[in-house]
Amino acid sequence: MRKSDVNSLSEKVKKDIQLYSKKRNHLTSTSVPPKSVMITECPRDAMQGIRPFISTEKKARYINALLKVGFDIIDFGSFVSPKAIPQLRDTGEVLKRLEMDETTTKLLAIVGNIRGGNDAASFPEISIMGFPYSVSDTFLQRNLGSSIEKSTNTIKELLTVCEQSRKELQVYISMGFGNPYDEDWNVDMTAKCALDLIDMGVKRIGLSDTIGSSTVTAITELFSFLVPLFPDIEFSFHMHTSVRHWYRKLNAAWESGCRSFDTVINGLGGCPAADEGQLVGNLRTANLLEFLEIKGIQTNIDEAAFLKAVFLALKTFPSASIFKSDEQN
Repeated sequence: MRKSDVNSLSEKVKKDIQLYSKKRNHLTSTSVPPKSVMITECPRDAMQGIRPFISTEKKARYINALLKVGFDIIDFGSFVSPKAIPQLRDTGEVLKRLEMDETTTKLLAIVGNIRGGNDAASFPEISIMGFPYSVSDTFLQRNLGSSIEKSTNTIKELLTVCEQSRKELQVYISMGFGNPYDEDWNVDMTAKCALDLIDMGVKRIGLSDTIGSSTVTAITELFSFLVPLFPDIEFSFHMHTSVRHWYRKLNAAWESGCRSFDTVINGLGGCPAADEGQLVGNLRTANLLEFLEIKGIQTNIDEAAFLKAVFLALKTFPSASIFKSDEQN
């Protein structure tokens, strides 16, 4: 594939996926109501690379404030090695302090292996497990000490654990819009990865722009092609982006049919597995809400509760420094 074509799907891949979709939809008789919008707030992504340690009490207070806002999902913590992500070593303790009785918001926890999946499965408050997969072997080695082959087997094991514990599995295709490690990358690889996940039985797939390298063309190609073909699959956009580029990229995903987005109130975050100079923050929640207001889309967001959470974020995340480590999407 020529360099100029990496952001465009090849005709062969399009035909292969269309053929699979027809066979699958015939077998499953898929019928899904139209989507409005789904917002996942990601304090886990904001916190994971911060030092010094944020107390368990502060984390719980902040996430409890988020639970009152009206987000569909909160990506609140992770069950990974405390050596990899020391900031999130208290996820289980934070969970015990969360006020879940008066909220409809679901909790999502990131897991890096089957051990983390079993840990997450033991908490009935968690509805969704998230697994940071990738089309890049180098990313998986840096992030999880794994490979594409090993991580594929982990996904299969996690699907079983989720079925047994009545949870859902969300798989993120990290480096889904570009690869900084001198490995081959094109949108065909990301599309075929999504197809493989669907074939395994994954129902929730996050396309992750891990280092802010996505283009409007690649975003449009992937979402406009995949979303209509698989209406029962929840495709989401986990976007790391700058102040300059967020609107064009968000609009491209929206116009291409994506209706599920990950955000962070203060825009903090950035994949610690990326090299220095490639840490790009998350899509700010206020930017998404402004975008939806322009589009005339109603949400379940309580504005007063949201403003309280914004204020609390300023107290929870004081001028924090970001450090290099090896985890997450």
